[in-house]
Amino acid sequence: MDWLSSRVTGVVRGGGCVLRRSVLWVAIGVVLLASYSLLRQGPTFVKSRNVCKFSEIYNFGDSNSDTGSTSAALGGVPPPNGQKFFGKPSGRLSDGRLIIDFIAENLGFPYLRACLDSFGVDFRSGANFASSGSTIKHLCANICKGFNPFSLDVQLRQFEQFNVRSIETKRQGSESFSRALFTIDIGQNDLAAGLLSMNEEEVKADVPRILDQLSIALEKLYKLGARVFWIHNTGPIGCLPFSVFKHTVKADNTDPSGCIKSYNELAQEFNRQLKKRIIKIRSQLQDARLIYVDIYSVKYSLISNAEKNGFLDPLGYCCGRLGVVFCGEKTTLNGTEVYGDSCSNSSEYISWDGIHYTEAANKWISNRILDGSFSDPKIPIAEACFETL
Repeated sequence: MDWLSSRVTGVVRGGGCVLRRSVLWVAIGVVLLASYSLLRQGPTFVKSRNVCKFSEIYNFGDSNSDTGSTSAALGGVPPPNGQKFFGKPSGRLSDGRLIIDFIAENLGFPYLRACLDSFGVDFRSGANFASSGSTIKHLCANICKGFNPFSLDVQLRQFEQFNVRSIETKRQGSESFSRALFTIDIGQNDLAAGLLSMNEEEVKADVPRILDQLSIALEKLYKLGARVFWIHNTGPIGCLPFSVFKHTVKADNTDPSGCIKSYNELAQEFNRQLKKRIIKIRSQLQDARLIYVDIYSVKYSLISNAEKNGFLDPLGYCCGRLGVVFCGEKTTLNGTEVYGDSCSNSSEYISWDGIHYTEAANKWISNRILDGSFSDPKIPIAEACFETL
Protein backbone atom coordinates (compact mmCIF):
# COMPACT_ATOMS: atom_id res chain seq x y z
CA MET A 1 0.00 0.00 0.00
CA ASP A 2 1.15 3.53 -0.78
CA TRP A 3 0.77 5.05 2.67
CA LEU A 4 1.54 8.56 1.43
CA SER A 5 -1.38 8.52 -0.95
CA SER A 6 -3.81 8.10 1.95
CA ARG A 7 -5.02 10.73 4.34
CA VAL A 8 -5.68 10.43 8.04
CA THR A 9 -9.25 9.65 8.96
CA GLY A 10 -10.30 9.45 12.59
CA VAL A 11 -13.45 9.48 14.68
CA VAL A 12 -14.13 10.50 18.25
CA ARG A 13 -16.86 8.62 20.04
CA GLY A 14 -17.14 8.32 23.80
CA GLY A 15 -13.56 9.18 24.68
CA GLY A 16 -11.85 7.76 21.61
CA CYS A 17 -8.91 8.96 19.54
CA VAL A 18 -8.69 12.19 17.58
CA LEU A 19 -7.17 12.38 14.10
CA ARG A 20 -8.36 15.19 11.82
CA ARG A 21 -9.41 14.66 8.20
CA SER A 22 -7.26 16.01 5.38
CA VAL A 23 -4.04 15.85 7.36
CA LEU A 24 -1.24 14.37 5.30
CA TRP A 25 0.82 11.56 6.83
CA VAL A 26 3.81 13.85 6.83
CA ALA A 27 2.08 16.00 9.41
CA ILE A 28 2.15 13.12 11.85
CA GLY A 29 5.80 13.97 12.41
CA VAL A 30 4.84 17.07 14.40
CA VAL A 31 6.65 17.24 17.72
CA LEU A 32 4.87 15.43 20.57
CA LEU A 33 2.81 17.57 22.86
CA ALA A 34 4.37 17.86 26.28
CA SER A 35 2.99 15.18 28.54
CA TYR A 36 1.88 15.90 32.03
CA SER A 37 2.70 13.90 35.10
CA LEU A 38 0.15 12.58 37.54
CA LEU A 39 1.87 11.98 40.84
CA ARG A 40 0.38 9.42 43.18
CA GLN A 41 1.50 6.92 45.72
CA GLY A 42 2.71 3.74 44.08
CA PRO A 43 0.83 0.44 44.26
CA THR A 44 1.73 -2.52 46.42
CA PHE A 45 2.03 -5.61 44.24
CA VAL A 46 0.35 -8.88 45.12
CA LYS A 47 2.58 -11.89 44.35
CA SER A 48 -0.12 -14.54 44.29
CA ARG A 49 -3.79 -14.03 43.47
CA ASN A 50 -6.35 -16.31 41.88
CA VAL A 51 -8.01 -13.59 39.86
CA CYS A 52 -6.49 -10.29 38.83
CA LYS A 53 -8.65 -7.23 39.24
CA PHE A 54 -7.28 -5.23 36.34
CA SER A 55 -9.52 -2.29 35.54
CA GLU A 56 -8.69 -2.22 31.82
CA ILE A 57 -6.22 -3.44 29.21
CA TYR A 58 -4.37 -1.02 26.94
CA ASN A 59 -2.31 -2.40 24.08
CA PHE A 60 0.37 -0.84 21.88
CA GLY A 61 2.06 -2.54 18.95
CA ASP A 62 1.98 -3.61 15.33
CA SER A 63 0.07 -6.18 13.26
CA ASN A 64 0.81 -8.90 15.81
CA SER A 65 -1.83 -7.25 18.01
CA ASP A 66 -3.77 -4.85 15.75
CA THR A 67 -7.49 -5.53 16.18
CA GLY A 68 -8.74 -2.86 13.80
CA SER A 69 -6.71 0.37 13.85
CA THR A 70 -5.29 0.11 10.36
CA SER A 71 -8.56 -1.25 9.03
CA ALA A 72 -10.45 1.74 10.46
CA ALA A 73 -7.98 4.39 9.31
CA LEU A 74 -6.77 3.10 5.97
CA GLY A 75 -9.45 0.74 4.67
CA GLY A 76 -10.90 -2.55 5.78
CA VAL A 77 -8.96 -5.79 5.98
CA PRO A 78 -10.47 -8.00 3.24
CA PRO A 79 -11.78 -11.57 3.54
CA PRO A 80 -10.76 -14.32 4.02
CA ASN A 81 -9.09 -12.68 7.04
CA GLY A 82 -11.11 -13.45 10.16
CA GLN A 83 -12.88 -16.46 8.67
CA LYS A 84 -11.80 -19.03 11.26
CA PHE A 85 -13.28 -17.45 14.39
CA PHE A 86 -15.19 -14.29 13.53
CA GLY A 87 -16.69 -15.54 10.28
CA LYS A 88 -15.78 -12.26 8.60
CA PRO A 89 -12.93 -9.72 8.57
CA SER A 90 -12.35 -8.30 12.05
CA GLY A 91 -9.49 -5.89 11.45
CA ARG A 92 -6.97 -8.62 12.25
CA LEU A 93 -4.39 -9.95 9.81
CA SER A 94 -5.09 -13.58 10.62
CA ASP A 95 -7.76 -16.18 10.08
CA GLY A 96 -8.96 -15.57 13.64
CA ARG A 97 -7.80 -14.48 17.07
CA LEU A 98 -4.46 -12.91 17.96
CA ILE A 99 -2.39 -13.32 21.10
CA ILE A 100 -3.91 -10.12 22.52
CA ASP A 101 -7.34 -11.75 22.15
CA PHE A 102 -6.21 -14.76 24.17
CA ILE A 103 -4.79 -12.41 26.80
CA ALA A 104 -8.18 -10.72 27.06
CA GLU A 105 -9.93 -14.09 27.32
CA ASN A 106 -7.51 -15.25 30.01
CA LEU A 107 -8.25 -12.19 32.13
CA GLY A 108 -12.00 -12.25 31.58
CA PHE A 109 -12.13 -9.18 29.33
CA PRO A 110 -13.99 -8.68 26.06
CA TYR A 111 -11.82 -8.49 22.97
CA LEU A 112 -10.09 -5.11 22.74
CA ARG A 113 -11.49 -2.72 20.19
CA ALA A 114 -9.18 -0.41 18.29
CA CYS A 115 -9.30 3.17 19.53
CA LEU A 116 -9.60 4.40 15.94
CA ASP A 117 -12.56 2.08 15.32
CA SER A 118 -14.77 3.97 17.73
CA PHE A 119 -18.30 3.88 16.31
CA GLY A 120 -20.63 2.66 19.03
CA VAL A 121 -17.78 1.26 21.15
CA ASP A 122 -17.60 1.29 24.94
CA PHE A 123 -13.96 1.61 26.01
CA ARG A 124 -14.56 0.92 29.70
CA SER A 125 -12.56 -2.32 29.38
CA GLY A 126 -9.63 -0.60 27.68
CA ALA A 127 -8.54 0.11 24.13
CA ASN A 128 -6.10 -1.05 21.50
CA PHE A 129 -3.71 1.42 19.87
CA ALA A 130 -1.65 -1.13 17.92
CA SER A 131 -1.55 -0.64 14.16
CA SER A 132 -0.28 -2.98 11.45
CA GLY A 133 3.11 -2.03 10.02
CA SER A 134 3.95 0.22 12.98
CA THR A 135 7.46 0.75 14.28
CA ILE A 136 9.03 2.03 17.48
CA LYS A 137 11.06 4.64 15.63
CA HIS A 138 9.23 7.27 13.63
CA LEU A 139 9.94 6.46 9.97
CA CYS A 140 7.64 8.93 8.25
CA ALA A 141 9.46 12.26 8.53
CA ASN A 142 10.21 12.01 4.81
CA ILE A 143 8.60 8.80 3.56
CA CYS A 144 7.10 5.78 5.30
CA LYS A 145 8.76 3.27 2.96
CA GLY A 146 5.66 1.08 3.04
CA PHE A 147 5.38 1.08 6.83
CA ASN A 148 2.52 2.47 8.88
CA PRO A 149 2.76 6.11 10.03
CA PHE A 150 1.19 5.17 13.38
CA SER A 151 4.56 4.60 15.07
CA LEU A 152 4.76 4.17 18.82
CA ASP A 153 5.04 7.91 19.48
CA VAL A 154 1.83 8.48 17.52
CA GLN A 155 0.09 5.70 19.44
CA LEU A 156 1.17 7.44 22.65
CA ARG A 157 -0.34 10.71 21.42
CA GLN A 158 -3.57 8.87 20.71
CA PHE A 159 -3.49 7.46 24.24
CA GLU A 160 -2.96 10.95 25.70
CA GLN A 161 -5.99 12.18 23.79
CA PHE A 162 -7.92 9.13 24.93
CA ASN A 163 -7.06 10.09 28.52
CA VAL A 164 -8.18 13.68 28.04
CA ARG A 165 -11.48 12.65 26.45
CA SER A 166 -12.07 10.00 29.12
CA ILE A 167 -11.67 12.60 31.86
CA GLU A 168 -13.95 15.04 30.03
CA THR A 169 -16.67 12.40 29.70
CA LYS A 170 -16.08 11.19 33.28
CA ARG A 171 -15.14 7.72 32.16
CA GLN A 172 -12.09 5.76 33.33
CA GLY A 173 -9.28 8.30 32.72
CA SER A 174 -5.91 8.46 34.39
CA GLU A 175 -7.06 7.48 37.87
CA SER A 176 -7.77 3.93 36.67
CA PHE A 177 -4.53 3.52 34.70
CA SER A 178 -2.60 2.44 37.80
CA ARG A 179 -4.97 -0.55 38.03
CA ALA A 180 -4.79 -1.38 34.31
CA LEU A 181 -2.61 -3.81 32.36
CA PHE A 182 -0.46 -2.28 29.60
CA THR A 183 0.64 -4.76 26.93
CA ILE A 184 3.32 -3.97 24.33
CA ASP A 185 4.30 -5.99 21.25
CA ILE A 186 6.37 -3.95 18.81
CA GLY A 187 9.85 -3.88 17.25
CA GLN A 188 9.67 -6.46 14.48
CA ASN A 189 9.02 -3.81 11.83
CA ASP A 190 11.94 -1.68 13.01
CA LEU A 191 14.24 -4.56 12.14
CA ALA A 192 12.44 -5.22 8.86
CA ALA A 193 12.62 -1.55 7.90
CA GLY A 194 16.31 -1.41 8.75
CA LEU A 195 17.06 -4.42 6.58
CA LEU A 196 15.66 -2.59 3.56
CA SER A 197 18.59 -0.17 3.52
CA MET A 198 21.22 -1.66 5.85
CA ASN A 199 22.97 -4.96 6.48
CA GLU A 200 22.44 -6.94 9.66
CA GLU A 201 25.41 -5.41 11.49
CA GLU A 202 24.26 -1.88 10.71
CA VAL A 203 20.77 -2.67 11.98
CA LYS A 204 22.26 -4.12 15.17
CA ALA A 205 24.13 -0.86 15.68
CA ASP A 206 20.80 0.98 15.46
CA VAL A 207 19.09 -1.13 18.14
CA PRO A 208 20.09 1.14 21.09
CA ARG A 209 18.45 4.11 19.36
CA ILE A 210 15.31 2.09 18.73
CA LEU A 211 15.18 1.09 22.38
CA ASP A 212 15.75 4.69 23.45
CA GLN A 213 12.39 5.48 21.85
CA LEU A 214 10.74 2.53 23.57
CA SER A 215 12.15 3.67 26.91
CA ILE A 216 10.69 7.14 26.37
CA ALA A 217 7.30 5.57 25.65
CA LEU A 218 7.39 3.41 28.79
CA GLU A 219 8.37 6.36 30.96
CA LYS A 220 5.66 8.47 29.40
CA LEU A 221 3.02 5.82 30.12
CA TYR A 222 4.33 5.63 33.68
CA LYS A 223 3.88 9.39 34.11
CA LEU A 224 0.29 8.99 32.91
CA GLY A 225 -0.32 6.42 35.63
CA ALA A 226 0.62 3.03 34.13
CA ARG A 227 2.19 0.61 36.61
CA VAL A 228 1.94 -2.91 35.15
CA PHE A 229 3.57 -3.65 31.78
CA TRP A 230 3.54 -6.98 29.90
CA ILE A 231 6.20 -6.58 27.19
CA HIS A 232 6.79 -9.10 24.40
CA ASN A 233 10.20 -9.36 22.78
CA THR A 234 10.34 -9.81 19.02
CA GLY A 235 9.91 -13.13 17.26
CA PRO A 236 12.21 -15.10 14.91
CA ILE A 237 11.91 -12.88 11.84
CA GLY A 238 14.20 -15.22 9.93
CA CYS A 239 11.49 -17.89 10.08
CA LEU A 240 8.77 -15.84 8.43
CA PRO A 241 7.98 -17.40 5.04
CA PHE A 242 8.05 -13.89 3.57
CA SER A 243 11.63 -13.36 4.81
CA VAL A 244 12.76 -16.67 3.34
CA PHE A 245 11.02 -15.90 0.04
CA LYS A 246 12.64 -12.45 -0.27
CA HIS A 247 16.10 -13.55 0.87
CA THR A 248 18.68 -15.23 -1.30
CA VAL A 249 19.01 -18.56 0.50
CA LYS A 250 22.54 -19.64 1.33
CA ALA A 251 23.22 -23.02 2.90
CA ASP A 252 25.55 -21.57 5.54
CA ASN A 253 22.91 -19.03 6.58
CA THR A 254 19.98 -21.37 7.15
CA ASP A 255 19.12 -23.48 10.16
CA PRO A 256 17.62 -27.00 10.07
CA SER A 257 14.12 -25.52 9.77
CA GLY A 258 15.10 -23.40 6.77
CA CYS A 259 15.08 -20.11 8.73
CA ILE A 260 17.57 -17.35 7.97
CA LYS A 261 20.13 -17.51 10.77
CA SER A 262 21.47 -13.96 10.44
CA TYR A 263 17.95 -12.49 10.66
CA ASN A 264 17.21 -14.52 13.77
CA GLU A 265 20.52 -13.49 15.30
CA LEU A 266 19.48 -9.88 14.72
CA ALA A 267 16.18 -10.51 16.50
CA GLN A 268 18.03 -12.20 19.38
CA GLU A 269 20.37 -9.22 19.74
CA PHE A 270 17.39 -6.88 19.81
CA ASN A 271 15.84 -9.05 22.52
CA ARG A 272 19.04 -9.21 24.55
CA GLN A 273 19.27 -5.43 24.61
CA LEU A 274 15.52 -5.09 25.23
CA LYS A 275 15.74 -7.27 28.34
CA LYS A 276 18.74 -5.32 29.58
CA ARG A 277 16.88 -2.05 29.02
CA ILE A 278 13.81 -3.29 30.88
CA ILE A 279 15.95 -4.29 33.86
CA LYS A 280 17.40 -0.78 33.90
CA ILE A 281 13.97 0.85 33.77
CA ARG A 282 12.80 -1.37 36.64
CA SER A 283 15.51 0.11 38.83
CA GLN A 284 14.28 3.60 37.97
CA LEU A 285 10.53 2.95 38.30
CA GLN A 286 10.54 0.84 41.42
CA ASP A 287 6.81 1.08 42.09
CA ALA A 288 6.05 -0.34 38.64
CA ARG A 289 6.14 -3.92 37.39
CA LEU A 290 7.70 -4.54 33.99
CA ILE A 291 7.34 -8.14 32.83
CA TYR A 292 9.55 -9.21 29.93
CA VAL A 293 8.05 -12.04 27.85
CA ASP A 294 10.36 -14.21 25.75
CA ILE A 295 7.95 -14.82 22.91
CA TYR A 296 10.91 -15.49 20.56
CA SER A 297 11.71 -18.78 22.28
CA VAL A 298 8.11 -19.94 22.17
CA LYS A 299 7.66 -19.11 18.50
CA TYR A 300 10.96 -20.69 17.54
CA SER A 301 10.07 -23.84 19.48
CA LEU A 302 6.79 -24.02 17.58
CA ILE A 303 8.45 -23.54 14.20
CA SER A 304 11.43 -25.84 14.76
CA ASN A 305 9.14 -28.63 15.98
CA ALA A 306 6.19 -27.92 13.71
CA GLU A 307 5.22 -31.52 12.92
CA LYS A 308 5.58 -32.62 16.52
CA ASN A 309 3.31 -29.75 17.54
CA GLY A 310 0.64 -30.74 15.04
CA PHE A 311 1.44 -28.35 12.18
CA LEU A 312 2.54 -28.75 8.58
CA ASP A 313 5.62 -27.31 6.87
CA PRO A 314 6.87 -24.52 9.20
CA LEU A 315 7.67 -22.30 6.23
CA GLY A 316 4.38 -22.94 4.50
CA TYR A 317 1.45 -20.53 4.65
CA CYS A 318 -2.27 -20.57 4.00
CA CYS A 319 -3.42 -17.38 2.32
CA GLY A 320 -2.24 -15.48 -0.76
CA ARG A 321 0.74 -16.17 -3.03
CA LEU A 322 4.04 -14.57 -2.06
CA GLY A 323 5.44 -12.49 -4.86
CA VAL A 324 2.13 -12.59 -6.73
CA VAL A 325 -0.82 -11.43 -4.65
CA PHE A 326 -1.43 -10.68 -0.97
CA CYS A 327 -4.03 -12.52 1.06
CA GLY A 328 -7.54 -11.41 0.14
CA GLU A 329 -6.44 -9.13 -2.70
CA LYS A 330 -6.64 -9.36 -6.48
CA THR A 331 -4.12 -8.76 -9.23
CA THR A 332 -3.68 -9.47 -12.91
CA LEU A 333 -1.05 -11.97 -13.97
CA ASN A 334 -0.43 -12.58 -17.68
CA GLY A 335 -3.83 -11.14 -18.48
CA THR A 336 -5.64 -13.29 -15.94
CA GLU A 337 -7.14 -12.06 -12.65
CA VAL A 338 -5.60 -13.80 -9.68
CA TYR A 339 -7.17 -13.81 -6.22
CA GLY A 340 -5.24 -14.32 -2.99
CA ASP A 341 -7.46 -17.06 -1.63
CA SER A 342 -6.83 -19.16 1.47
CA CYS A 343 -6.42 -22.85 2.12
CA SER A 344 -9.22 -24.88 3.70
CA ASN A 345 -7.13 -26.14 6.62
CA SER A 346 -5.62 -23.01 8.18
CA SER A 347 -5.47 -24.65 11.63
CA GLU A 348 -2.68 -26.90 10.30
CA TYR A 349 -0.47 -23.94 9.37
CA ILE A 350 1.70 -21.75 11.56
CA SER A 351 1.76 -18.84 9.11
CA TRP A 352 -1.45 -17.38 7.80
CA ASP A 353 -0.14 -15.21 4.95
CA GLY A 354 3.64 -15.53 5.06
CA ILE A 355 4.03 -12.79 7.70
CA HIS A 356 1.29 -13.19 10.29
CA TYR A 357 0.36 -16.21 12.39
CA THR A 358 -2.80 -18.30 12.22
CA GLU A 359 -5.22 -18.44 15.11
CA ALA A 360 -4.06 -22.01 15.83
CA ALA A 361 -0.45 -20.84 16.16
CA ASN A 362 -1.45 -17.80 18.23
CA LYS A 363 -3.39 -20.06 20.59
CA TRP A 364 -0.46 -22.48 20.89
CA ILE A 365 1.89 -19.59 21.71
CA SER A 366 -0.55 -18.01 24.17
CA ASN A 367 -0.97 -21.27 26.07
CA ARG A 368 2.77 -21.23 26.76
CA ILE A 369 3.37 -17.60 27.67
CA LEU A 370 0.37 -16.70 29.80
CA ASP A 371 1.40 -18.99 32.67
CA GLY A 372 4.64 -17.05 33.11
CA SER A 373 6.97 -19.86 32.04
CA PHE A 374 8.73 -17.57 29.57
CA SER A 375 8.51 -14.37 31.56
CA ASP A 376 11.00 -12.42 33.62
CA PRO A 377 10.04 -12.43 36.42
CA LYS A 378 8.29 -15.78 36.05
CA ILE A 379 4.79 -14.71 36.93
CA PRO A 380 1.52 -15.64 35.19
CA ILE A 381 -0.30 -12.77 33.57
CA ALA A 382 -3.31 -13.58 35.76
CA GLU A 383 -1.22 -12.92 38.89
CA ALA A 384 0.53 -9.75 37.76
CA CYS A 385 -1.89 -7.63 39.75
CA PHE A 386 -1.71 -5.20 42.62
CA GLU A 387 -3.68 -3.22 45.12
CA THR A 388 -3.36 0.52 45.58
CA LEU A 389 -2.82 1.69 49.13
